[in-house]
Amino acid sequence: MKTFLKISLFTISILVLLFVLFLAFFTITDYKPDATFDMHNTDHSDTLNTGDTLNTITWNIGYAGLGNKMDFFYDGGKQVRTTNENTQKNLAEISNFLSNTCKPDFMLLQEVDKKAKRTYFIDETKHLAGLFKEFFMFFAPNYKVRLVPLPATSPMGFVHSGLLSLSGPNPSKSVRLDLPGEYSWPMKIFMLDRCILLNRYPLNNGKEFVLLNIHNSAFDDGSLKKQEMDFIRDIVIGEYEKGNFIVAGGDWNQNPPGLTDNKFNKPDGYENFLLTGIDVNFLPEQWQWCFDNEVPTNRSLRTAFNKKTSGTTILDFFLLSPNLEILSVKTYDLAFQNSDHNPVIIKFVIKNI
Repeated sequence: MKTFLKISLFTISILVLLFVLFLAFFTITDYKPDATFDMHNTDHSDTLNTGDTLNTITWNIGYAGLGNKMDFFYDGGKQVRTTNENTQKNLAEISNFLSNTCKPDFMLLQEVDKKAKRTYFIDETKHLAGLFKEFFMFFAPNYKVRLVPLPATSPMGFVHSGLLSLSGPNPSKSVRLDLPGEYSWPMKIFMLDRCILLNRYPLNNGKEFVLLNIHNSAFDDGSLKKQEMDFIRDIVIGEYEKGNFIVAGGDWNQNPPGLTDNKFNKPDGYENFLLTGIDVNFLPEQWQWCFDNEVPTNRSLRTAFNKKTSGTTILDFFLLSPNLEILSVKTYDLAFQNSDHNPVIIKFVIKNI
């Protein structure tokens, strides 16, 4: 009996030690980005003009792994990743849409994998850069983890993913801004490090056009989103007070102010995701929240997509400063064929003021 107890205690001690070493290793090697990281500075930028009409698209491409046949374990589903064949098919069809359906001046993409087990280590940033050689490309990591250990039976593994901004004009500066807030330890070492990808473009009136690629927190109790949104508000208000012109677009992981609740199957399928809305008084009323109220941009991943029963809502949209004139906003209803998000495009004018 004593021998059995000794063996049991020794085994438990070894397991505890291994677990401690596991957490220590991933804590030490955890990705810790600088609060501000300049990725691009040039004296040879392209100058935009007041009066210009510009098009910008935002699309969370779901790393080309969340097509309409997928569910996902974080959302209450069972699957971790789709097949290699489906991943390549989704990426090809996403690329085809961006190449042929719309001709934007700027593309704000989220959940683009640079290297990840979940996408069979396909470099999606390299693929898109090769496809859009006439665009300038900027990539800001927001998910850089050596091992996502969940689910335990089939871990998601290595992930290097982030925000990708493709720009026709050459910006004077591109910077990664770390968003405030984080999960408690040890969860934080396996979670995303949220950020903003911000590009600056000189204008012929001496001011700047400032473009923000946004992807806010998803699975939190609302406290992280609040810190992130306060940070974003400080940025856009500060830029506007300087006389600059601002567009912020992306996956906000919350509803825009003024969304009509009864448009979609919103209540069903979002049990693991706290679905909240941005307060209508978050910014002065002259600021413009731009979204297409007729088409959902996101669907629940609790099950494969079913148009009649799947939960859907609007999480992807734009924020424009008062000195820009919005001409149109459209969500393309792609029936979530290749991503759990639909793309949204806006057309706007830089006012001559």
